Amino acid sequence: MEVLGLGIELLVLFVGFGFMVGVFFGFFGMGGSFLVTPALLILGYPAPVAIGSSMAFVFGTAVIATMKHHDVGSVDYKLGALMFVGIAVGIEIGKYGVLALDALGQAELVVGTVYVLLLAAIGGLFVRSALRQDAADDGTDADPDEIPEIAKKIKSYNVPPMVTLTDGSKASMWTISGVGGGVGVVSGFLGVGGGFIRMPAIYYLIGVPLAAAVGTSLFGALMSGAVGSFSYGLDGVVDLGVVTALLAGSALGARIGSAATAYVNEADVTIYFGIMLLLASLAVAFGELANWLAMPILDTVSFVLLVGSSAFVTVVIFYYGARTIRTGSHPAATSPEGND
Repeated sequence: MEVLGLGIELLVLFVGFGFMVGVFFGFFGMGGSFLVTPALLILGYPAPVAIGSSMAFVFGTAVIATMKHHDVGSVDYKLGALMFVGIAVGIEIGKYGVLALDALGQAELVVGTVYVLLLAAIGGLFVRSALRQDAADDGTDADPDEIPEIAKKIKSYNVPPMVTLTDGSKASMWTISGVGGGVGVVSGFLGVGGGFIRMPAIYYLIGVPLAAAVGTSLFGALMSGAVGSFSYGLDGVVDLGVVTALLAGSALGARIGSAATAYVNEADVTIYFGIMLLLASLAVAFGELANWLAMPILDTVSFVLLVGSSAFVTVVIFYYGARTIRTGSHPAATSPEGND
């Protein structure tokens, strides 16, 4: 028996994995899309299908998240629109790179290798950030409208043409186009929303306050997902059954993850999220080794690592939330959600 073109076991797996990804997306504001492509690669989907389906998933989750940030006025639609051309061009470049590698029979190898490095780097940054935060936490809160010194330095150059953003600040179109194009290439090549790059770039390079950077990054993810899924869809490499199952799970997971931010201090679980990404990197590496060495047992190890580590972090979030509710205390602050 099949539902959405998937066997029952695979359907349950995708709904469950989508739920966990949704929890991460709702709680951390990131972690959604860059776990989906590796999972599909591990399960044996061709790289173009894994990437195209992940882009469609990005679009679905970003629509929901952008609407939420729209309600609190933290989306700079003008900046998002200015980034659109760069995003669209970048995605096409990334997509053609994948299709060219696929024609050579090297797409899975190259994309998988890039994911091993990417997940390891991001996971390492999360662990390092969590350890530093524990060591340096002095209880003070930063000004939410403050921007980094590097952003102030970039803005001071006034390279024309300059445009005025919604908050009244000015930015160079060269910076905006560069951010959009660079993130677009990453999105098109890896099947991710690119928020883990776009949000820091908007904050550190364009100089938008953090809350608006988060909301605008999600709007950028919406555009990336729309352009990417449409472009890959034209080539017939989007599996709508997989996407629907993932979205069904993530819709519930994202709501629960968002609600958990009111009860759980992100700093308490950030290190676990970083460790999960490091294990995900290891999982993709085992998946690649399974192909090279023709050892199916490594595929099983890879699958258990990815799903098991995701389930563990989901349980950790639920545990801290339940403990807070039971004791009646609330975290002093939580960070804004928003990177895909």
